[in-house]
Amino acid sequence: MRLVYPWLCDLVRVPGDPDSIAAEMGLRGFEVAGVEHGRLPVIDFEITANRPDCLSHVGLAREAATIWGLPLHMPELAPASDDSRAASREPRAAVLEVDLQDADGCPRYAAQAFEVTIGSSPAWLRDRLEAAGLRPINNIVDVTNYVMLEIGQPMHAFDLDRLAGQRLVIRRARAGEPLRTLDGVERTLDAETVVIADAERPCAIGGVMGGLDSEIGASTTRIALESAYFKPTAIRRTSRRLALKTEASARFERGGDIEAPPAGIRRAAALFAQIAAGRPIGDAIDVYPAPRPPLEVRLRASRIERVLGASIGAADVRRILTALGFIVADAADAWLVKVPSYRVDVMREDDLVEEVGRHYGFGRLPMTFPVLDAPQAPPDPRVARDRTVRQVLTAAGFSESMTFAFIERQAALPFCDAGVEPAAIANPLSEKFAVLRPSLMPGLIDSCAHNRRRGRKDVRLFEIGSRFTPSGEGRAIALAWCGASNEPHWSAAARPVDFFDVKGAAELLCGAFGLVATECVTAERPYLLPGRTARLRAGADWLGELGQLLPALAESRGFPADEPIYVAEIDADRFVAAGATDALRAATLPRFPSIVRDVSIVVDEALPAAAVRGTIRSAAPPTLASVVEFDRYQGKGVPDGRVSLSLRLTFRAPDRTLTDDEAQSATEHIVEALGREHDAERR
Repeated sequence: MRLVYPWLCDLVRVPGDPDSIAAEMGLRGFEVAGVEHGRLPVIDFEITANRPDCLSHVGLAREAATIWGLPLHMPELAPASDDSRAASREPRAAVLEVDLQDADGCPRYAAQAFEVTIGSSPAWLRDRLEAAGLRPINNIVDVTNYVMLEIGQPMHAFDLDRLAGQRLVIRRARAGEPLRTLDGVERTLDAETVVIADAERPCAIGGVMGGLDSEIGASTTRIALESAYFKPTAIRRTSRRLALKTEASARFERGGDIEAPPAGIRRAAALFAQIAAGRPIGDAIDVYPAPRPPLEVRLRASRIERVLGASIGAADVRRILTALGFIVADAADAWLVKVPSYRVDVMREDDLVEEVGRHYGFGRLPMTFPVLDAPQAPPDPRVARDRTVRQVLTAAGFSESMTFAFIERQAALPFCDAGVEPAAIANPLSEKFAVLRPSLMPGLIDSCAHNRRRGRKDVRLFEIGSRFTPSGEGRAIALAWCGASNEPHWSAAARPVDFFDVKGAAELLCGAFGLVATECVTAERPYLLPGRTARLRAGADWLGELGQLLPALAESRGFPADEPIYVAEIDADRFVAAGATDALRAATLPRFPSIVRDVSIVVDEALPAAAVRGTIRSAAPPTLASVVEFDRYQGKGVPDGRVSLSLRLTFRAPDRTLTDDEAQSATEHIVEALGREHDAERR
């Protein structure tokens, strides 16, 4: 909002130059974008979406008047009726008819016919419009823009003689109905668009832009002046669908003042008379089928003190709220405050507390701790879980990535189950953000490709985020690893990453949460390479999947097909269901020595090593500290279809030194369980 300084001074006699005014209003919560010192100094304000009342000179002047305790001089309004006709009781001719058919999209519509003389606006009016960033056109259009900038009420003028039937019909457009707007573009409307039509065709998109067929021109002698209130959500949807943003739509979509339309007509009439541009003809029209009573909010002094941490005097509370346009009445231990219709942001008691606080001065409030009205809810366990995930994976050399939850449909399809479509966005910004991601993988893969294109070949990324399926939203942890498995300085040559690297990272993460008995089971996934794909399981709970990304899929995302990317994705919700807990705890080093036993067994070639480890842990006593496979042999001395596995079992007790007999007994019990479960033979 560009505030023209002389215009402000007409409304309130501010005691200072533009820079001091901007600085003082900045302390009251307004963001000042800059001050321009020209022939007409201008202060640029960035107005937040919740303060549409400040998209006008009167709105900002009201704030300034409250700051300095000065009176606000409201603009001159024309009388509500023609006094000479009223005195003679002469009936007015029916010059214009208004038919409000869509009271939902347009709750209030005011209009007035005028006889006009088209010409240039006086210099003072043109100068103010130009300083505010608008181009002068002619005296009629300039007045409508002037009123919008001054009191915040957008207006539109139609050439009355170009309206079929001299009627204004406020209705919804018919699907596919065309309208050529003032910018010369023919637009196709839908059934959700509010239009202002005459007896035959649409003449304007309500609250957004007028039509070219009813435009004011040099030959115009009579106009129909519109001043209305439109439903904010309807204007917001229409403006977005048509990609048409105007000064009017910017105000209506934030929520205008439903009491302002008649005032807009009267202010325009006063300006027409002042610059000799026109005079009203016929009756003023104000169609308001369902008047809205003013909102009344109870404000307690105790609530002000609780929220602000300071006791504000009753005189200050009344002075601040009254100056801002609120009507304040005393009540028992409180005030009953009627909210003016232009303050659409004030809906509850704390909104009034904020108004009192910012004009009292936040700098005058003491530093206090907030008083809690209710006991705090227990902390969300997901926060601690995500913190642990970050700690573990960054320690393993991964970097955290944060990618968009909105992705393109083609990137999402490979990660959807057969026959399932990704969840589509109703109003996507572009095709690249058309659907919600069914997996975290697409974003991580694109991040790897982005790094690869910029010369970074060795990439380890992880992400914690939401993924979306037809059944709802879920939380996941995803990994992506490409390039070398280790930095070159750790060995003479860096080894390329393989399946077991990403498997180790996934198991490391599970181990950090106490899930040490995990198992990888061969699986198939449409986006992973067959033979290098597995599902991760903890007991009966499936945690996720891991493996090598399909080379064709990697290539389609801009990654070289001959360079493998290994990925893993763990369902964080199942992760918790499997009994995972934050197991990262500091512990003392073992005080007692361990006993090691090596065991070699012959098992079926197809038996996964994870199944062997699971059986060992199930059969072992609590003193089993670790199980490590250190050799695998297949050949001479081993039957066909069988393989020899060598495992190292480490036993340790936390409170004593184990005996050889205890270690041997545990080993024998484990070997018996392996023979029983897997037909294993000891070598």
